[in-house]
Amino acid sequence: MGLFDRFTRKKALSSVNSGGSGGWSSIIHEPFAGAWQRNQELTREDMNAFHAVFACVTLIAQDISKLSINLKKQENGIWANTQHLDFEFLKRPNHFQTWQQFCEAWVLSKLLRGNTYIWKKRRKYGEIDSLHVLNPDLVTPLVDDDGAVYYQICTDKLAGQGEQNVILPASEVIHDRWNCFYHPLVGLSPLMACSISARQGISIQQNSSAFFGNMSRPSGILTAPGHISEEAATALKKRWNEEYSGNKIGFTAVMGDGLTYNPISMSAQDAQMLEQLKYSAQVVCSVFKVHPFQIGLGEIPAGQKVADIYDMYHAVCLQPIMEAIENLLDYDTGAMAKEYCIEFDIDSLIRMDKMSQMDIFDKGSQRGLFTINEVRQKLGLIPVEGGNTPYLQQQNYSLTALAKRDSQADPFSKGSSNASNSGAGEVTPSL
Repeated sequence: MGLFDRFTRKKALSSVNSGGSGGWSSIIHEPFAGAWQRNQELTREDMNAFHAVFACVTLIAQDISKLSINLKKQENGIWANTQHLDFEFLKRPNHFQTWQQFCEAWVLSKLLRGNTYIWKKRRKYGEIDSLHVLNPDLVTPLVDDDGAVYYQICTDKLAGQGEQNVILPASEVIHDRWNCFYHPLVGLSPLMACSISARQGISIQQNSSAFFGNMSRPSGILTAPGHISEEAATALKKRWNEEYSGNKIGFTAVMGDGLTYNPISMSAQDAQMLEQLKYSAQVVCSVFKVHPFQIGLGEIPAGQKVADIYDMYHAVCLQPIMEAIENLLDYDTGAMAKEYCIEFDIDSLIRMDKMSQMDIFDKGSQRGLFTINEVRQKLGLIPVEGGNTPYLQQQNYSLTALAKRDSQADPFSKGSSNASNSGAGEVTPSL
């Protein structure tokens, strides 16, 4: 292929089958192989209706979205908070969302769909004007013959995309994804791993609703003293279900021809639906890396504290998602190229435990890490005079300094101690 052909030929774009029907998205809707043939398809609405899925997804998205985002620049070797006009979208990503709403939509899309697509709308001279979380159903990743990545976006009027189909290069879309088991551009939701448990939980709830809707009375058998025809049996069954079941179960039954009704008792194993429902919810929690205690299931294990649970939750569940967002914003918004970085303010997570927060400030102040005014600023208090200087209580001395002190004729004399160590380079304690 010549150089002229390389620039003039029309490149073919192939879809990676990330959305719509077929492809890897269908795996999420089919809880197990052959489920469709058995009419056991699990829709996205069914998955979200299970209380454990809803609670886990909501908890993670809200905990991350409540954290503010900061633009930082390195000054004297320290990353300090700063501001820049090119990054105003961090305060207000678009015209209809605050940062909290935008971040929550970002995390929800990643948790429920495995992919988050952010469209970077630019100003006249190329600066980013706004960020928009796109509906994954309207976005299709494309790959050309040379391996370059593009994204096809269908009509999304809320994001300002009114045309039928628009193909954008990868530089204009922030694509956050995880669990890329089958293709580097196709992420899979954790719902894939807990779909069977969610279906089990939904079935238990539906059966329980039908059971208690029948006033907690199981079905029974109508018995005749002799032989009856099939037509008569069908008619009796139909009339009984219409007149004496469901919300009519308390009505008076009139039976003739020696018919008797024998209710079927429910075994203890069949009645233990609560344990099965709890187990299904625990499986969902394990997939999303959330402790069941955090969504109201069970109690704190013996030997653990609430602070320990939240520390593990932050390290295992929240931190990977937050770091992925930070890295994408660093590189895809041009912050790193301009020697800036974008980070979440995790101080809000410490606020969940006031005692832990005060313990950190107290120890940091005693060791000279924090000034009084820095601590007061964290607590929302005004600065005080003389509070900008760190203080340190010196109680421990080096063994070298102690040996020099003890080698003197009168080690406890202030005059001889100071005179003998005037050029020693260490301060000898006076006791």
